[in-house]
Amino acid sequence: MSTRRHLPSISVAFLALAVSVSGTGFVLSSQQVAAQQAKSKFPDVPPNYWARPFINSLAEKDIVTGYLDGTFRPKQAVDRDEFSAMIRQAFNRASVRKIPSGSYFKDVPENYWAETPIQEAYEAGFMNDFPGNEFRPKQPLTKAQALVVLMRGLNMDYNRPVVKPDRAATTPASPTPVNKRRIARNRLAFPLAATVLMQPLLPVVARQQPAAAPAAKSAKTVPPTTTKAATAPAKNSALDFLKSYYKDAEKLPKYAVEPVAAATKAKIVVNYPDPRALNPNELLSRGSATALIHQALVNQGQIQPLPDKNTAKYIPTSPRR
Repeated sequence: MSTRRHLPSISVAFLALAVSVSGTGFVLSSQQVAAQQAKSKFPDVPPNYWARPFINSLAEKDIVTGYLDGTFRPKQAVDRDEFSAMIRQAFNRASVRKIPSGSYFKDVPENYWAETPIQEAYEAGFMNDFPGNEFRPKQPLTKAQALVVLMRGLNMDYNRPVVKPDRAATTPASPTPVNKRRIARNRLAFPLAATVLMQPLLPVVARQQPAAAPAAKSAKTVPPTTTKAATAPAKNSALDFLKSYYKDAEKLPKYAVEPVAAATKAKIVVNYPDPRALNPNELLSRGSATALIHQALVNQGQIQPLPDKNTAKYIPTSPRR
């Protein structure tokens, strides 16, 4: 496997991928461009902008980049091709399916700037396709759709126990350096691991035994009602769980209810300005996309959580009162 090249995750067509310096043969890589942009802190991301800590954190790790003019444009909507590029930079997941290239989709032309990110994000199970072999690269994503994409690719489910994110979020033992990840597109496709949980085995009802010797008179017969097995309390539905967190949970599309519930349990959801307002059908901004991906990386133990308490208040961690 070869080391993944650092393809800028945003607007690759507009980034200077190689700037030659006369006489030295030195090449300014996209990684260095991203580092310079992170150092400049993006002039259009003011110090008090709510997502600035998320943006700076991922920019320093080359997961998100700005534009050639040095701006980040945090309020700009994110299309499916851009989100694919961000995912490609952030996560190193084994392929669960294979396609020849991103241009396999009829609406993704050959040599399109996001052809490879689209291929890898699709092969890793994050992005989906549409009928008629379409990818719809320029279609904007809603916040709910972005959370569905992340939960699908990370194979996280509301009905499965979530790996304790608190341990990774507080003190990850040794976070995987994001800029050291391996390229996924050259891997062989691995079979998709079985995701169906083993159901607990029900007690087997004993067959009738041969008649035993009569019990001693002193032995008391236990009333049948006292031998009934205790039943576990009914688990809240995903929607009920979400209603306990968000005042607008009922606005979620049905297909997004369980993935968003899983993301909430994993502390991946970030809501600004009101942590109790999900706003699931709003178009995803670049600032919000960066925040969600940051929290997903924290959950996976790949990066440290932000120390900024002011930022943490936008991450709902308990039911509303």
